[in-house]
Amino acid sequence: MINQKTKLGLHLPTDPRWVNLAEMDLEEILTDHAYCELKAATACISLIQQFPDREEMVKKVSPVVTEEWGHFRMVIRELEKRNLKLGWQRKDAYVAALLKMKKSGNRNTLLVESLLVCALIEARSCERFRLLSLHISEESLRSFYHDFMVAEANHYKMFLELAILYGGEKEVWNRWQEYLDYEAGVIAELGPERGKMH
Repeated sequence: MINQKTKLGLHLPTDPRWVNLAEMDLEEILTDHAYCELKAATACISLIQQFPDREEMVKKVSPVVTEEWGHFRMVIRELEKRNLKLGWQRKDAYVAALLKMKKSGNRNTLLVESLLVCALIEARSCERFRLLSLHISEESLRSFYHDFMVAEANHYKMFLELAILYGGEKEVWNRWQEYLDYEAGVIAELGPERGKMH
């Protein structure tokens, strides 16, 4: 059942113009991508620090910290290869909006909500890496982004499966639909932003 339901399921696809906007300034999109990888690693570390008693979560999330840090280094190498500079981190309005959706409650509720937010961020990143892997002009970047797409898909499934483990399948699927509906509204409001992964 999980395998059938772990397709991305995003309720609003990314505006097709987004790839063209992203391609206009590779330094900006690579910079934003690099910081997204750092934030993903930090989010995993935070989960471990806050919920060290959830052994299965710690076991599954720990390797992702290393993987996301490796991804950050890959993006840095891509910048260096092109004689581009890592710019400054910018506020992520997308993630800020998603965090407003989180319910408060007991520790387990907070864990499940955090896992769902992580799953959603990974799902949207996966969708956008797929678009870049298919439509960006430069051949080498298509392969580069394809590898990231595969990794994000695996992370998305992992976070969703962990949410189900700790929150129950029926409850989590219902909550997941609420998140998907909300996220579609966020994407519609933000529109395609040049130089931004989300």
